[in-house]
Amino acid sequence: MLLARGLRAHWARVFGLVAALAVAGGSWDHSEAKSSRSQATPRVIHGPNYRPPYADIVIDDKTGEVLHAVDADAPRRPASLTKIMTLYLVFEQLEEGKLTLDTPLPVSAWAAIQNPTKLGLRANQTLKVEDAIKGLVTKSANDAAVVVAEAIGGSEREFAQLMTLKARMLGMTNTTYINASGLPAEEQLTTARDQALLGRAIQHRFPLYYRYFATPSFNYRGAEMRNHNNLLGNVRGVDGIKTGYTELSGYNLVSSVRRDDRHIVAVVLGGTSNAARDTRMRQLIEEHIVAASSQRTVSFVVDGVDNIDDNAPVAPAVAKADKPAGRDGAPVRAKAGLLSIARPQDKTPKAVAGTPAASGKTAPVQAQRATPKAPTLSSVDSAPASIVRQSRHADRKPATVTTP
Repeated sequence: MLLARGLRAHWARVFGLVAALAVAGGSWDHSEAKSSRSQATPRVIHGPNYRPPYADIVIDDKTGEVLHAVDADAPRRPASLTKIMTLYLVFEQLEEGKLTLDTPLPVSAWAAIQNPTKLGLRANQTLKVEDAIKGLVTKSANDAAVVVAEAIGGSEREFAQLMTLKARMLGMTNTTYINASGLPAEEQLTTARDQALLGRAIQHRFPLYYRYFATPSFNYRGAEMRNHNNLLGNVRGVDGIKTGYTELSGYNLVSSVRRDDRHIVAVVLGGTSNAARDTRMRQLIEEHIVAASSQRTVSFVVDGVDNIDDNAPVAPAVAKADKPAGRDGAPVRAKAGLLSIARPQDKTPKAVAGTPAASGKTAPVQAQRATPKAPTLSSVDSAPASIVRQSRHADRKPATVTTP
């Protein structure tokens, strides 16, 4: 009896001690974790000597005047700024009626294995054109870039050649594209001046579709993807357009700003961080937009085969680009509800009862346009192999855009 009582007392003391230690230990873990979180330092991506090659430019869109430039013609790596040209060719297909916003595009195995950032697409599924556009603009999705490249060009390699052709037709004489995403490729190069030209051209040519670049966020299959461009909603007048990053390129940004009837397009290439790049862009905007004109004195930037220089160097035809090994900059929050973007109407006309198209009769041929239409992608096969030209402007009346 005494032995039993002694054992019970012994084990009661043991259990009491264990319980006390558990309570103390739990309290210690919580306080230590809290202290550890409060003292944690941000993860360092680059060393203190990270200095990618820098360049920038600010252009008055209404006069074409260069308001500021640093190494604007020096070769630089575009990173995900490449996707601006990818989207240019997508918008062209929409304008021509070859695609609609609801067209399902097949996802290949090559598209599915692209490195981040990405939507997480799987081989053999499909992706709607509009979802691809939003994924490119917000998430900077590399898998979506390959999906549209293969749908339009047949392969990413051939699509990159179309991209380079279009660059030459726009006057981007120092830009060569190797892939559709901007993931690292040795010969994929551009300049700040060329990117500013493209930033102007895409909104001149496609004013309605350009508004996708102001998309603050995109919900795809339950996942919200916020635009990487932190200036949207935070700097007055910024309406787009695109960020980019790889280790070799540094942090890139093309910005379009409209204030008080003034319009500038600015480019920063080779920032040392997202924050440093954004700070520099803010400085360029505030310093130079006041010098921009409120009156347009130059025509819109357009492309055209007639301006191609057949004696210029040929863009290299390359094999499939190396497997991607880079990553776009981490997303930063943009204010939700920044802009309500109306869904652009598909260009494909619908037959109306009583019209020749509905009755099966041949519709009359429309009168020839006063302004020649820019060449479609189907004209590439007949274009010269050497495709570099000097920039020229042609008259083009701006399309009417209804703001919601």
